[in-house]
Amino acid sequence: MKKFIIFLTTILTSTVLLAQIRISGSVKDTKGRIIAGASVVVKDSYDGGISDSVGYFSFKTFEKGNQVVVAKSTGYKTVETQITISSEAIVTNFNLKEEVTELKAVTVTAGSFEAGDRKKASTVLSTLDILTTAGGNADIVAAVKTLPGAQQVGEQEGLFVRGGTAYETKQFIDGTVVNNPFNASVPDIASRGRFSPFLFKGTVFSTGGYSALYGQALSSALILESIDLPDQSQATASLSAVVVGAGLQELAKNKKSSWGINYNYTNLAAYFALVKQKPDYFHIPEFHTTDANFRIKTKAGMIKFYTSYGASNIGLRRPDIDSLILKDAFSIKNHNFYNNISWKENLGNGWKVNTGFSFSTNRDELYQQIQNPSNTPTTTSYSWIDSKNFTTNSRQDLTQIRTVFDKRLSGISVVHFGGEYWYGYTNTNYNNTNYILKDNFAALFSEADLYITNDLAAKVGARFENSSIINKSNIAPRISLAYKTSPGAQMSLVYGEFYQKPENNYLYSNPTALGYIKATHYLINYIKTNALQTFRAEAFYKKYHNLIITPPNNIYYNYGDGYAQGLEIFWRDKKTFKGLDYWLSYSFLDTKRQFNNYPSQLQTTFAATHTASLVVKKFITKINTGFNFTYSYATGRPYYDFIANGNKYDIKDQGKTKDYNNLGFSLNYLTKLGKSYAVIVASVTNVLNSDQIYGYNYNYSGTYKEAIRPPAPQFYFIGLFLSWGVDKRQDAINNNL
Repeated sequence: MKKFIIFLTTILTSTVLLAQIRISGSVKDTKGRIIAGASVVVKDSYDGGISDSVGYFSFKTFEKGNQVVVAKSTGYKTVETQITISSEAIVTNFNLKEEVTELKAVTVTAGSFEAGDRKKASTVLSTLDILTTAGGNADIVAAVKTLPGAQQVGEQEGLFVRGGTAYETKQFIDGTVVNNPFNASVPDIASRGRFSPFLFKGTVFSTGGYSALYGQALSSALILESIDLPDQSQATASLSAVVVGAGLQELAKNKKSSWGINYNYTNLAAYFALVKQKPDYFHIPEFHTTDANFRIKTKAGMIKFYTSYGASNIGLRRPDIDSLILKDAFSIKNHNFYNNISWKENLGNGWKVNTGFSFSTNRDELYQQIQNPSNTPTTTSYSWIDSKNFTTNSRQDLTQIRTVFDKRLSGISVVHFGGEYWYGYTNTNYNNTNYILKDNFAALFSEADLYITNDLAAKVGARFENSSIINKSNIAPRISLAYKTSPGAQMSLVYGEFYQKPENNYLYSNPTALGYIKATHYLINYIKTNALQTFRAEAFYKKYHNLIITPPNNIYYNYGDGYAQGLEIFWRDKKTFKGLDYWLSYSFLDTKRQFNNYPSQLQTTFAATHTASLVVKKFITKINTGFNFTYSYATGRPYYDFIANGNKYDIKDQGKTKDYNNLGFSLNYLTKLGKSYAVIVASVTNVLNSDQIYGYNYNYSGTYKEAIRPPAPQFYFIGLFLSWGVDKRQDAINNNL
């Protein structure tokens, strides 16, 4: 009996083994690269195996007939194949297509520097970077000027990018354009931006080729995204010889809403008493700024409201360039009111909506007077001197509404489409003559982010615009491509057309005689990045069309043109030197344009051929102190003296300024004062006391020129910043290690 059982068992075992069929093969990706650890199973069964280090798999199955074999691996799309199992071993090979994911997919990087949590690989400047950039004094644009593409222009506010004027760069907050992003200024002295870097969580500095979702910026867009809910409630206070302020941010107990308010008062009287200024200020610069916010979390989104009000008063005298005894007195009073509300919501089924509304009004009251040595108004027998007397009262209103819909396509590809409407109203009274401009501006846009693979992506879009004041329309196509060349490295190509209305001062006489000014952008860039280092190189060519020409007869027309081309390099490194963070940027710019009163294509007065910046930051934890240095350099910029000759201008004098050099330093000491967390900040610009000349002003006859310099060679700042509820000191330490 025992022998019979052994024999029967042997027969049954042999039968079972003969009934099993072996399935084997390999698993690779679409480029023929081995995929180890892939799971290969017969669908709806327990039979399967795992690919080994060379991508080979092998297993046996009892299944018979028509079956489905499934191969899957993390990061790849699942593949199924039909097989027929009979009595023969089966060999089947799999080629898995890589799954396109947000973490692995390539992104278009040409033409933009991004900062924020969403795209850490592209992060360039965080809020802390802006606050600790030496010489920037916590001004967003001052920090952005250390990036390639931006020019070191100190005699007027604005961001000058790749041969473009300040007017050709626009700032956007949560999608809507900001009409007056800088404080009121006086001639030959730049003003700082109105908005604190603490307001924003994300920043995109576009040096060219920006998204079709934005428009009316010929050269560049600075796109800012405000923060959502704060982490917790806090109170803040600041004290210095220049500014005092306080703020409160309150987070609801359920952490679904928050509100906040801030106020700052700036008066430079005490500072000017210590640091002498070249102009004679008869009204010391004085600023009142206040802002408030409210944020609420919705079912699947966020509503954010922000409002700000600013008032300023500045008055100064300078010697009149056409006289040995007379003076030019200039005064400006400014009131600015800005409001922005936005709503983002996930609508489900791959749909999202982002809509916003903003309203701003800006009022300037300014005058210029010729005054005698006793500082009283006077007149002369010379018309070219008396014509300098003027008064201007100006109001600029801008109302906007904008809506963008997002629809997710297959994978992570998304199509964006929407529209916006602007109503602009300007009322200017110049020497008791009124000039009114009204414009109804509308735009439609659509753009698709297409991810073909994790290594290849495209952004294709177009924008349609119509302006009632010039009675013109345009269509602007924009195309971008990005290809991942290796892990952490990629290349991008961008082409786009960009339009912008002429500035208001050209539109007062006959606006319909003018059309859009236009620029065509071509960009190529290479970027290689990891968690601690970023290398970026970009070449560009920009062609200008239909620029405004202003001949002596004051009949303006769109006959101007020009170009800008160059190469830019950026390197940021937090790895090589322990505890040291630095970045280096360099820009080469070749640009010429014929516009305004230029008689031919000339290098513009705001464009330097070579520009470079080195920013170095070192935080020493033992003493809780950060030391920051910024060195900026630019070759001399051209200057011209034009003289009318019939219906055109000739160049009477020209040259180049001396090279620009500026070494800035700041330190941040973190401590506690009672129950408050404290940061003591000290900074100075132009440490080496370099003679900085931005250009020249000419007298009426052109026989004398005067250098345009800063009001004082250096600017000093010492301030104390307190917070209750949030310890920002640890953030400063963590972000600088």
